[in-house]
Amino acid sequence: MTFKWRNILIIIGLLLAVILLVDFNRRMEELDRLTAQLNAVSAEATAVIQTQTALAGQVAYATSDLAVDEWAYGNKMVRPDEHPVEVVPGANLTPTPEPTPMPQAEELPNWRIWWELFFGGSP
Repeated sequence: MTFKWRNILIIIGLLLAVILLVDFNRRMEELDRLTAQLNAVSAEATAVIQTQTALAGQVAYATSDLAVDEWAYGNKMVRPDEHPVEVVPGANLTPTPEPTPMPQAEELPNWRIWWELFFGGSP
């Protein structure tokens, strides 16, 4: 069996093509994996940035004068020039009477009204 250089070069070329194809496939799989990982990390980073923004807004509100005033008034504190007033219920309280509803008259049909008008009694 005689091998020609041409056949040997073709076999070497085919082996090299197979090796390159396998390497290309491996690299494409790694690219897919890294792309999926990039998307996951990007989504997580977006969530972290949104949380940071929300927390920065809460910190800005918590350090504002309005928040301090609300907290102070909620805990019954006053400013130096204010005088607290506390409403104390009296000892002799008279309850407010509730009006009793008037009973509604029964709505009679027309034929019954005419009957009572002409004959004076119930049918």
